[in-house]
Amino acid sequence: MATVELRFSALPEHVRTARLVAAAVARRAGVDESVLDEVRLAVGEACSRAVGLHRLTGADGAVRVALIEEEKRFLIEVEDEAGGPRSGSDSGSGSAAGGDSDGDDELGLAVITGLVEDVEVGKGAEGALIRMSWPVSTASIGV
Repeated sequence: MATVELRFSALPEHVRTARLVAAAVARRAGVDESVLDEVRLAVGEACSRAVGLHRLTGADGAVRVALIEEEKRFLIEVEDEAGGPRSGSDSGSGSAAGGDSDGDDELGLAVITGLVEDVEVGKGAEGALIRMSWPVSTASIGV
């Protein structure tokens, strides 16, 4: 099981880097080319949500993105360090308790659940955690 982990300051300009790295690692892990845009968009939404939660709460911590290659799945975890109860435990529901007042949080989660079949929204060690996964082809591209 190979893992790539990114940690970045909760600034919007770092979201693009996270998207590009996620797509590159997903391609290398064997995620189908037709799904790579979904991976890129879902990571962008999850990271933008984490950055927004940091701004909303005034947290100084980092956003963590873990890209995990397993035998039959490619997993991505996006966790903020904004603290506090920011997400529900219902997998794939697209709803989060304690979202921001203008609905951006719920909209972001709705976009993610529309892009990713296998998504879990829960509580991580420091804040909200979004865990997404995609199948990998049996003929994985190993470089």
